Amino acid sequence: MSVTSEIINLWLRLAAGVMLLLVLAAPAAADPADIDAAARGVVRVVLIGERDGQPVPISHGTGFAVSPTRIVTNAHVVSEASQDDTLRIGIVPSEGEGGAFARVIAISPRNDLALLEIAKGSLRLPPLALASGAGGTGGEVSAVGYPMNVDLAQGLDIADVFRPQPAVKSRGFLSGERPSRQFDTILHTAPIARGNSGGPLLDPCGRVIGVNSFSADANGGDAEFYFAVSLRELLPFLEGNGVKPVVNALPCRSIADLNAEERQRLEAEQAAARERLAIRAQADGEAREQARLAAQMEVLDARENAMALALLALLAAIGSGYAAVVWRRDPETRKRAGMAAAFSGVAVIGALTLWFTRPGLAAIEEKVAAALGGDDGAESTAPGGDTAAEGALICTLVAERSRVTTARTDDVAFDWAADGCVNTRTQYGLSAGGEWSRVLVLEDEAAVAVNRYDPDTRAFRTDRYLLGQEAMDKVLETRAQYSPPACGVSDAARKLGEQQSALLALLPEAPNERLVYGCKAKRVTP
Repeated sequence: MSVTSEIINLWLRLAAGVMLLLVLAAPAAADPADIDAAARGVVRVVLIGERDGQPVPISHGTGFAVSPTRIVTNAHVVSEASQDDTLRIGIVPSEGEGGAFARVIAISPRNDLALLEIAKGSLRLPPLALASGAGGTGGEVSAVGYPMNVDLAQGLDIADVFRPQPAVKSRGFLSGERPSRQFDTILHTAPIARGNSGGPLLDPCGRVIGVNSFSADANGGDAEFYFAVSLRELLPFLEGNGVKPVVNALPCRSIADLNAEERQRLEAEQAAARERLAIRAQADGEAREQARLAAQMEVLDARENAMALALLALLAAIGSGYAAVVWRRDPETRKRAGMAAAFSGVAVIGALTLWFTRPGLAAIEEKVAAALGGDDGAESTAPGGDTAAEGALICTLVAERSRVTTARTDDVAFDWAADGCVNTRTQYGLSAGGEWSRVLVLEDEAAVAVNRYDPDTRAFRTDRYLLGQEAMDKVLETRAQYSPPACGVSDAARKLGEQQSALLALLPEAPNERLVYGCKAKRVTP
């Protein structure tokens, strides 16, 4: 290879390395599935008047659920309705068959926030989580809402405003946090327009980091920037009005990242296990060799002693036999000859017995096995060295292995039986691959939770899928086609495993959330 070719190849390798570093250093990109899941709780907020006895939209903005029946929006979106009793506030969800009316329960013009409550029993929404501690610059963000210019471009008429429509999503980047108009705001570049006011500004995991409020003037070709009310304003506002939103301060990581980390963790554990086995094998080999040497010395000593005694007995037999022959010739010593002959016979028998019962070389292995028989080499695989896989357990979230947006992260009480019965009443299914699971359809949350438990490692995992209405309808239809067997029913685990397979086939490839728990035996208080 020429010098020029070597230089070119070197530059190519350097360029590839730089590109890899740039990719690794790039901020996390928003996951469309997370933004779509969050958009389920985003609504159009419509001010409704009356014309010729018919309801007509006066204006509209955007809002998002912070509880199943409470919605955050901008104060300027609903301020007119709070001062004019001829106007009503309509809430139009992103999907479904219709909307509901709402009332203002708190309004704060100082920081452009308002809290609405949906009429009782008319509509329930999946709440969005708030990403506590979000801020800084450079991170990707998404604005979700109902910009009027999109409605106009689509040619929507008045009736369409009251019809559920998917919210519009736009992407940009954080540009920082700064006070503006006497309240704390987030500056970003995710495009918003009239109608977006009151909608959420989301991080890449679909968690709220601000409430979109207004935009900078872009006349004269200036760059367009947008402002959202920050969580420093929103959180005290909600707490002051009795709302406890879901707040999530965990790092935002993708399921793909978690899967990669899990593979690395398993590979590291397997490598560590192989190293422990190698060390143990070496130690066992040394112990076995020492036991073999000790057993060999003991057996050889016993073998030599038995052979020496047999030889002495044989010599005694020969001597006694010779004496018996000699004494038998003399009548006076014949009586002695008989005794000598008898002793010679006994000595021969003793010699033969000692010879044939001397320890053999096989006794060495028996003594080695006996010396090492107290150590079976078993190792605990359960967390904390606790080998019991059954009984009452307490499972605690392992945050570094989890991805959480809206789910609760409380400890889980988990009483596991070998037949897959949990808490003495809930049967888990066993798949053909040997995995224990239970699929839960959470209709109120428009979600599916797949709980899995591994008795060998005592790891409990929940994968949560946040579904749109069409997908949720298919899940509910499939779920209605079977009844899970109760604990104790013959072959219950296999039957449920087969029943759940059709439901699992309807779920997306990756969940929106993954909660991994480590389980330990529950301490029983006396």
